[in-house]
Amino acid sequence: MRRIVRFPGKRREPRVEDLGKEAGLIVRQRSSTGFSLIELLVVIAIGLVLTGMAIPMTLNAVRSYQLTAATSAATGAIQTTRYQAIMHGYSYEITFTPGSNTYQVFSMIPPANTYTAYATVGTTTLPTSPIPLSGSNVSISRTVTFQFAAGGTVTETTGTPYFWITNPWGGSNKITVSGVGNVSVSSP
Repeated sequence: MRRIVRFPGKRREPRVEDLGKEAGLIVRQRSSTGFSLIELLVVIAIGLVLTGMAIPMTLNAVRSYQLTAATSAATGAIQTTRYQAIMHGYSYEITFTPGSNTYQVFSMIPPANTYTAYATVGTTTLPTSPIPLSGSNVSISRTVTFQFAAGGTVTETTGTPYFWITNPWGGSNKITVSGVGNVSVSSP
């Protein structure tokens, strides 16, 4: 029987399996060091496509929110003016102006017989100025004035109790006020 004697310090020849393991390790290290140029270009292209789809959707959402905000501001101002007339017991008036896209509230404090741009807050009378509708890029269709009696009934000075708020991209809302002060909003 033969014995294999190994001497310390003598180097053993590498076997084929050992070379394969070392080669695999080297390949794995190279593949995990970064991305190829093609992979980066594919990711950038996907990002550009998604951005191109998201921008128009975001702009449409912003325009819709602007129209909704302006409509809410107008309906809230109409309802608040009616409540002021009922609460104070004298006539109020609200005028929407298309040139400046503003509204202004007037009151007729007895014994006066004309409307003035003053509002009573508690015991203090303060001058009021035109208030812009919230939501930029919206417009009012026409000048409209609603007069509220102390009992809450409403008259419109031209006889048509509605007006439109539109944005330049095609959205619009019709605001209608009934004779008893109910405010409704409809879209075409």
